[in-house]
Amino acid sequence: MDRDQQLLKVAKEFGAPVYVYDAEKIISQYNKLKKAFAPVDVQIKYACKALNNSSILKLLKKQGSGLDTVSINEVKLGLRAGFLPNEIIFTPNCVSIEEIQEAVELGVHINIDNISILEQFGSIYGNSVPCCIRINPHILAGGNSKISTGHIDSKFGISVYQLRHVLRVVESQKIKVNGLHMHTGSDILDPGVFLQGAEILFDAARDFKDLEFLDFGSGFKVAYKEGDITTDIEELGSALATRFLEFCKDYGRDLELWFEPGKFLVSESGFFLVKVNVLKQTTATVFVGVDSGLNHLIRPMLYDSYHHIENISNPEGKQRIYTVVGYICETDTFGWDRKLNEVREGDILCFRNAGAYGFTMSSNYNARFRPAEVLLYDGQAHLIRQRETFEDLIKNEVEIDL
Repeated sequence: MDRDQQLLKVAKEFGAPVYVYDAEKIISQYNKLKKAFAPVDVQIKYACKALNNSSILKLLKKQGSGLDTVSINEVKLGLRAGFLPNEIIFTPNCVSIEEIQEAVELGVHINIDNISILEQFGSIYGNSVPCCIRINPHILAGGNSKISTGHIDSKFGISVYQLRHVLRVVESQKIKVNGLHMHTGSDILDPGVFLQGAEILFDAARDFKDLEFLDFGSGFKVAYKEGDITTDIEELGSALATRFLEFCKDYGRDLELWFEPGKFLVSESGFFLVKVNVLKQTTATVFVGVDSGLNHLIRPMLYDSYHHIENISNPEGKQRIYTVVGYICETDTFGWDRKLNEVREGDILCFRNAGAYGFTMSSNYNARFRPAEVLLYDGQAHLIRQRETFEDLIKNEVEIDL
């Protein structure tokens, strides 16, 4: 059975809309990344904000991955999926010191991205609990300010120009800093960006004598359409591994090299299947209205992201031009003027590269249910999240007499 036939079978069995993930692709991406940085044994901390279903977390843990988390509940999801506390790094931003303290109690690696929290952390724990510090290297990566996190106006990290202040806080509070971290953003094409950031991190690391690891975040570019340029992982891995080993020799001992990929591991594994509700022709456009919207896949409207769309119900149909839209009472266009095999009401459309930031950014806007999730594993389709029901929408409401 070819892939499209398998997807049609999933849509028939579990209904649409539905997210489908290919376990084999996730595993191959993980192994590709590990291999690229040889001879350095790079530590992968999967960024679970991309896709946090427990079955996906367990799949990656089975491969040897750790976990990158950004909220205390992601930490708890990781622990529930079987990750050990020392396999998890907690990298929030703009959270309270109470949330940091809860993470300390759970025993995970703490990554601090602002001086205020660093000062409070030091006053509470001194040198009894080590922490990592997130540096903002002031590098504009990826060309899209919505997904770039290391530029000068970003809310993420402590400015590299504030390192002297950081060092004074660390010294005065006797804080043990065991790691330095940076993340410049997503969709980085040029390995030189990583290498530029590496030199900034290496320079900063020389002032911290108790380091155990350097964490370079992620942001590797994957292909969303034919002809897309992607990050050359092999080229980056070879260059950075060589430079990293040189730094470790100069530093005086071997450190661990960490990365936090999310999209790179799961994006290309994902398929989002929707059913065509209606064809609507205007004087200028033929709209394909589907049983989904920005409540299920917000990336096209939020980031102007492209997802390749195919009509897998009619693969031999004549190609025509359509604009694919959702059923939400907002403008929720998935794709303008797309060339699709002739679309009929009831057909199943497939959105490619839907594994990252799809379900995790979904909502109940317009009182719509979030979709089911299915994992293709060992040749079988496994339901890993049920579709929501009306009871799910109202279960936390508290009715009062009016």
